[in-house]
Amino acid sequence: HEYIDGEIYAMSGGTRRHSMIAVNCTVALGQSLRDSQCTVLNSDMRNKISDLKYVYPDFSVVCGEAHFADENETMLTNPTLVAEVISPSSKAYDLGAKAEFYRSLGSLQVYLLIDQDRAYVQLYTRREGEWLFTEYANLDDVVSLDAIGCTLPLSEIYRNVGVEANA
Repeated sequence: HEYIDGEIYAMSGGTRRHSMIAVNCTVALGQSLRDSQCTVLNSDMRNKISDLKYVYPDFSVVCGEAHFADENETMLTNPTLVAEVISPSSKAYDLGAKAEFYRSLGSLQVYLLIDQDRAYVQLYTRREGEWLFTEYANLDDVVSLDAIGCTLPLSEIYRNVGVEANA
């Protein structure tokens, strides 16, 4: 469930591909970041956008000390990276309102959108207050995540998922 402007919205369960992509990413990033000051968090970690907006990214990364809105540490307030695996049913929301919510977070440096049905990744990186867009569409491509000090190969994102390479 997500909480937006006083309303609770049920979020439907994901597909096998969606789950595999999220796990592949968290495993790859976890390995890359294991000796760093960054921590990878799965989709159970709620992110607080504002007092009236709480969302659950498919995974997130926080670098440095994690800050929470509650003493039980269930609501992260300072993600460095958030990622969404895009499905046909979530695409409009993930690219529209949810992207706007995330970009309003002062701590956020990277917003990553990963297509579940084809090898395609959209990367939004904040540099000097501006959001820069880069897209990756080949399984040989490597996503550069400078803000967290690592890379994420599309071959790892889509490992055993069964997506076709783009021509």
